[in-house]
Amino acid sequence: MTINEIKEALLWCVILNYALLLIWGAIFIFFHDWAYRILTRWFKLSVESFDAMNLGGISLYKLGIILVNLVPLIALYLST
Repeated sequence: MTINEIKEALLWCVILNYALLLIWGAIFIFFHDWAYRILTRWFKLSVESFDAMNLGGISLYKLGIILVNLVPLIALYLST
């Protein structure tokens, strides 16, 4: 695998992961009550804990995207 192929793969990973992150955020913002009702069918959660879990998950996922995909992509672009 060449450096250009790795760059292209990492770029697609960043694009797809941020698209998934935006979808998750949109569901959390625009369909909050619906998502809460669906999840509380299986688990007993308060609204506050549901919000905290979602915001924590979104933050952790975003941090993972940055550390695993974006930083190596930037490093490869700067090195070549």
